[in-house]
Amino acid sequence: MVQAGVGVDMLEIARMERVMRRRPNFLKRVFTDEERAYCDGSARPADNYAARFAAREAVLKALGSGFADGVGLKDVSVGRADNGRPICILTGRAAQIAQEQGVVEVALSLSTTHSDAVATAVTMTDETRPKSDKEDDPARKMQASFKEARTIIDELERLTDGIRDTLEEAPASADADLGLSSDTTDTTSADPAQ
Repeated sequence: MVQAGVGVDMLEIARMERVMRRRPNFLKRVFTDEERAYCDGSARPADNYAARFAAREAVLKALGSGFADGVGLKDVSVGRADNGRPICILTGRAAQIAQEQGVVEVALSLSTTHSDAVATAVTMTDETRPKSDKEDDPARKMQASFKEARTIIDELERLTDGIRDTLEEAPASADADLGLSSDTTDTTSADPAQ
């Protein structure tokens, strides 16, 4: 049976602040250049560093490995998607472990309070990944085709009504354009002598 892995980790922000003061090399040793640039550019760097460290722990818990089995400190990092959402980046041994387990995605959520950073990670395989609404569903496709057909029929009826209205008005306006009146009678005779 294929299961999704779940990991959660919490870290006190004050603890991260203490480590940052006491061990200046810690940040360079643990975090990627991209992570450091993001955290250092924020209003509360310690909050962001704490959240990213918690994310490493949460991801490794979801993978079931921890920092054992050859996993390095930078094998799990946090990037940002175009919309700003945090994304998990796996490299080295962490990426190998994920591949061995068939993990195709790691969903990641980061939160902070005034005192704590919390991270939640869910590893997903193709079998456990939620299915998109966009995937082929015969009933949904049929319903969509009926809606599309109804829209086309409604548009055709609207156009037909418009054409009918135009045609009903056209003879009178065409006669007027030609200088004819609608009450003119045919005064021609079949007898050429008249």
